[in-house]
Amino acid sequence: MGPHPAVAAIRVAVRRVLHDVLNHHSSHSSHSPASAHPAQQPVAAGPARPAGAPLTAAVADGPPLVLVACSGGADSMALASALAFEAPRLGVRAGGITVDHGLQDGSDVRAAEVVLRMRSLGLDPVDAVAVEVGRAGGPEAAARDARYAALDAAAERHGAAAVLLGHTRDDQAETVLLGLARGSGTRSLSGMAAKAGRGGRYRRPFLEVDRQTARKACLIQSLPVWEDPHNADPLYTRSRLRHEGLPALEKALGKGVVEALARTAQLSRDDADALDSWAADAERTVLDERGTLDATALYALPAAVRRRVLRRAAIAAGAPAGSLFARHIEEVDRLITGWRGQGTVNLPGRVGVRRQGGRLVIRQG
Repeated sequence: MGPHPAVAAIRVAVRRVLHDVLNHHSSHSSHSPASAHPAQQPVAAGPARPAGAPLTAAVADGPPLVLVACSGGADSMALASALAFEAPRLGVRAGGITVDHGLQDGSDVRAAEVVLRMRSLGLDPVDAVAVEVGRAGGPEAAARDARYAALDAAAERHGAAAVLLGHTRDDQAETVLLGLARGSGTRSLSGMAAKAGRGGRYRRPFLEVDRQTARKACLIQSLPVWEDPHNADPLYTRSRLRHEGLPALEKALGKGVVEALARTAQLSRDDADALDSWAADAERTVLDERGTLDATALYALPAAVRRRVLRRAAIAAGAPAGSLFARHIEEVDRLITGWRGQGTVNLPGRVGVRRQGGRLVIRQG
């Protein structure tokens, strides 16, 4: 008799990602200089690699290490259990990392408990990392920035091939709605990518798994889970959306809203990828060696492509991508489509855009 359907679902999702990691690792290893001379490869493990040191050929060509980012909540505990089950069967090393944001009393105790739970699953190495959360962008954005910085550092320290994140289909639906509420473009509506970060480091196996399945998998396996009080705190926008907004939509529109929003995310991502590729090609035709843009050539482009070119140029000039919103790009776009001699458009990051002699000049400072 096989596992419970919920347990089977999370394991299949993780297995697919691990196969992809293995294929990438195998391809990378086969093209590395060290792999061209297998007779020279060491047969015994050497001394431990110092923190922050680059991967040696021996480490790079050994079994890949995959880490799970685990908060102790149901989604990430289900992910940790599936990784612990699947990894040894595929010849993958599996470890875990939990981040202590220090935002609640006893968060260090909670982090220590999560470490013990991951170790009890057989994960190794396992780390708990304390971070200091700033204020830039609001509490949710600041916590996210601190968390990803810690995960990046852990991945580098351990030489991990990938870091698994426990975002579910429900999280994807919430992300799409938040982008819609901000009036964002297609890229924002595409939600979270299944593969993201430098070199595709971050993987999200559960984007096609609903939150209830993850919770049921934990219950079936008797996995203890921690309920983050922030997830139910109405001070946080995502919490209000989760507990009030989505239930109201399902009541008004019927079941299937989450699945439809997740499907919208994938369709939007496909469109955004195509438009981004078009914009990258178009940029080369409107940009000169001084870094200015031809206003006439920009005007001839479709609006969706033109605005992407403008956004790329603004970011290249120093505007922070996370602070550059649609309204900023619309103001810059009016220098192309509604030129009446208006002055400089000021963007985040002290970047200014002005039209001069039929060209757009984008400069910082």
